[in-house]
Amino acid sequence: MSTPAVEKKKISWWRTNFGEQEALMLTESLKVGRISQGPVAAEFETKMAEALKVPYIVATSSGSTAILMALLVAGIKPGDEVIVPNRTWIAPAHAPALLGAKVRVVDVLADKPVMDVAKLEGMINEKAKAILPVSLNGRAVDMKQVWSIAEKHGIAVIEDAAQGLFSKYQGNYIGTDSLMGCFSLSIAKLLPAGQGGFIATRDKKIYESLKRIRIHGVDDVVECKYNQLGFNFRFTDLHACLAVVQLESIQERIRLIKEIHTKYEEGLKDLKCAKLIPVDWEGGQIPIYVEILCENRKELMEYLALEGIQTRPIYPNLESAEYLEIAGDFPHARNFAEKGLVLPCGPGQELENIEHVINVLNAYKS
Repeated sequence: MSTPAVEKKKISWWRTNFGEQEALMLTESLKVGRISQGPVAAEFETKMAEALKVPYIVATSSGSTAILMALLVAGIKPGDEVIVPNRTWIAPAHAPALLGAKVRVVDVLADKPVMDVAKLEGMINEKAKAILPVSLNGRAVDMKQVWSIAEKHGIAVIEDAAQGLFSKYQGNYIGTDSLMGCFSLSIAKLLPAGQGGFIATRDKKIYESLKRIRIHGVDDVVECKYNQLGFNFRFTDLHACLAVVQLESIQERIRLIKEIHTKYEEGLKDLKCAKLIPVDWEGGQIPIYVEILCENRKELMEYLALEGIQTRPIYPNLESAEYLEIAGDFPHARNFAEKGLVLPCGPGQELENIEHVINVLNAYKS
């Protein structure tokens, strides 16, 4: 009689946790009819402003929406140019394109996938109206130099900090010292609300404008007056319930992410087929994903999949979106796009899963 095959454990590339407190707050919100944007969303904005040490937070429907709203406030219009790094999710390119602006792309650094600021000034002309640096996976851009260049040319700096929540740059939180910082609350983020995002700013006029844009450009939906261009970009109390509870345990989530990353750093230090993309823990950066560079990515992914381990190639470069008509050569970005891979991670990932992934990787014969 043959022995039945033992099914391999399935390990997803990302895991996060929701618990009883989130369920209780959601239930209470439903009982009293707090479903659309209301007091819970306002509570989240207040608590997030306190946590990030900024005066103003405007919650919205997604991190992508946050970027679009920020560009609207900055006055981006057809014919303008917005400069973004090649290594990013597509959102900071789509947002200006939807407003009729041209996306200008700059390469990233050789050792980490963030904007190469040394190449930035050469991209600026009379049409350039905004710089949109991205703190990919919590890694800080040289913002001091970005701000200096922007001030010299009189253009706006709007940070895409979707993956940089609570990461730091020179002691301050990423996304809190530019004109506006845009953050995401989607499921694969440090603080997930399912969907949602928010904008941080220190400028009261910008804050008031963002609030109007979020509700079709009106100050009051009862005494309705159309003040400016806007749309329905509202956050909901249901999503805010998740965000408020998750924010209360943010330090524990950060601790778990660091523990997972440290375990990978120690366990893969002798691995020949791949190397972790570095992050600056000492500088206050928080990498929510565990990323490696590997020469034979497709082969390695297939090997891990056979062991029940799900991985995810990192985003393609922006120039792969042919409709954006991006010209230029981006050797550093190309290296990351062709070799980058995300290993199983996330604050809900069991440590035994991480240990298993490390063991399987170390057994790999490339």
